[in-house]
Amino acid sequence: MDPDALSKAFVEHYYSTFDTNRAGLANLYQDTSMLTFEGQKIQGSQNIVAKLTSLPFQQCKHSITTVDCQPSGPAGGMLVFVSGNLQLAGEQHALKFSQMFHLMPTPQGSFYVFNDIFRLNYA
Repeated sequence: MDPDALSKAFVEHYYSTFDTNRAGLANLYQDTSMLTFEGQKIQGSQNIVAKLTSLPFQQCKHSITTVDCQPSGPAGGMLVFVSGNLQLAGEQHALKFSQMFHLMPTPQGSFYVFNDIFRLNYA
């Protein structure tokens, strides 16, 4: 699968899961994974999912504007940079966000999120 198709499939899966069942993201992370969420660093799948499920909103909808990707290193990793809008339930205006994923291959032939950096973009 080419990098653009792979990154697009990953992004669709990640955000549809985030929007419907955040706890379901656990299998995309490993114990060595790190999330930086608005400057706060969190390591390990369990801690990352605890952070994501404790966010102060129940429902949201991501609308993706751009997805850029690059191959990363000899191990077959991939950098994926996403920008878009985040609509929270009950809020009139969407929030703009950027998120970067560093995906690494697994021995089983899939990918996991090694690094994840999320920021809201304030105008």
